[in-house]
Amino acid sequence: MEKRWVISPEAPAEVVQRLAEELKISATLASVLCQRGICTFDEARHFFRPSLQDLHDPFLMKDMDRAVNRLNEALHRNERILVYGDYDVDGTTSVALMYGFLRNYTSSIDFYIPDRYKEGYGVSSQGIDWAAEHGFTLIISLDCGIKSADKVAYASTKGIDFIICDHHLPDEDIPQAVAVLDPKQVDCPYPYKELSGCGVGFKLLQAFCMQNDIDQREAYRLLDLLVVSIAADIVPITGENRILAYFGLKYLNGPQPMRPGLAALKELADIRGEMDITSIVFGFAPRINAAGRMGDAKNSVRMLLAQTKEEAFKMADIINESNKERRDKDSNITKEALQMIEQDDFLRNASSTVLYKDSWHKGVIGIVASRCIEHYYRPTIILTQSNGKASGSARSVHGFNVHDAIESCSDLLDQFGGHMYAAGLTLPVENIPAFRKRFEEVVANTITEEQKIPQIEIDAPLKLNQITRNFYNIVRQMEPFGPGNMRPVFVSECVYDTGSVRVVGDSHLKLRLTQDGYFNIDAIGFGLSDYYERISKGIPFDVCYTIEENEFRGVITLQLRIKDIRIK
Repeated sequence: MEKRWVISPEAPAEVVQRLAEELKISATLASVLCQRGICTFDEARHFFRPSLQDLHDPFLMKDMDRAVNRLNEALHRNERILVYGDYDVDGTTSVALMYGFLRNYTSSIDFYIPDRYKEGYGVSSQGIDWAAEHGFTLIISLDCGIKSADKVAYASTKGIDFIICDHHLPDEDIPQAVAVLDPKQVDCPYPYKELSGCGVGFKLLQAFCMQNDIDQREAYRLLDLLVVSIAADIVPITGENRILAYFGLKYLNGPQPMRPGLAALKELADIRGEMDITSIVFGFAPRINAAGRMGDAKNSVRMLLAQTKEEAFKMADIINESNKERRDKDSNITKEALQMIEQDDFLRNASSTVLYKDSWHKGVIGIVASRCIEHYYRPTIILTQSNGKASGSARSVHGFNVHDAIESCSDLLDQFGGHMYAAGLTLPVENIPAFRKRFEEVVANTITEEQKIPQIEIDAPLKLNQITRNFYNIVRQMEPFGPGNMRPVFVSECVYDTGSVRVVGDSHLKLRLTQDGYFNIDAIGFGLSDYYERISKGIPFDVCYTIEENEFRGVITLQLRIKDIRIK
């Protein structure tokens, strides 16, 4: 698939030069930092040397004092407290963080995760009824609740108070809870707006420690859970999130033993060496999510809370089996979906994809939508039947607002919600043909030609001979990488293979590149074997890539991980 290469605008030359001199780094690296908003020596110091002392005062968050006071009151009165969270990674890590901490201060506590299929997303009436039946008088909701004004009001009629810890955009109707902690509220003065749901829960515990003269390290010990939520929920790794992720990874990577549940996951995912954001996203997150997609999300919480290796592996094995089932269904449904597109002239040439089959598993349709976009790069909605309705997940392409496109079809829907790049929707099955037709018209009339082509964002041009061990070491100090601070991508023009190009595996290229004839460096390009014939003939080409370490037989060298190739 053709890709657009988009090179980031250069920062002002005088700013770059000054920063390069102050930090004693190359102008290229100084430019990369400036593109990320790091333009002064002081900003660079905070960036390269994260400190827990730079975390914001949690009491800057609206309602934090009310939340801590109500929590203290519940603990002093020995009230029953229910920790309530969503069924995804952010929700389950949030519950493990809050419940695992508070159970040290009370035995009158339990946790609740709604059933994805019977109760749906967010706070449910069933959950409130269960809480009332079991004598709970305070619910702390995590990663949900900001859009549950009606449910919070219902809980109040049952004598149950709410503390909401959420990070989603609120509606105009803010729930009448005892405390609503959400930095995205328009009148919340909290300086950093991009915390995960687990991050908001952490700030509550941080405030609780401060109010009760408890050593802050009691809260910091939970950063291993928090970094899992930050990575999996794809929140920006900037500002406070970057500090929390940085120290969370330190907890994951020792020297103290890893939490038993996460250690079990690491072994089952066959992750070797140090953990980073990528290994969490691809190793931990799918497995933790699979529990809620295929079975009971409470198993994820039980695994995260496990205190022995035996208990942790017991739960991790259950979760791993759920993930294998999820992978099988994901793979089979993706094949079916792609066949449906390939066998239909209209679908093959459309500007959007809307597919429906009543037997598809609801837990994987969002993943299938993403897989389809890898083959047909366009806004995609995958629908299946759920409770007599068509229920679907939408995914989008760079720059296109799929939520707005769905909203244009709202008269055909029962409900919908989400954001620019991902959304969910429910509609009567008989409305699917009309919805497909309308959605296609909306997309075709609003999507631009550029948005139809996947893009690679490139930080800076680079000569191969600039890639030294010192250069790479500075790039590594920019970790953790993630949204808002992605691993730098460089472009080198007019390079050649030295004659060693070969295909490895099914479709990967292994090369040794040279530029200007006097510098060689190894490179690998996954899925790029189509370029083999032309490259092997000695034709020059441009290449965009990231830089990484490769270990082979105990020897560590630098290599390029190629993202795309352009033949001259």
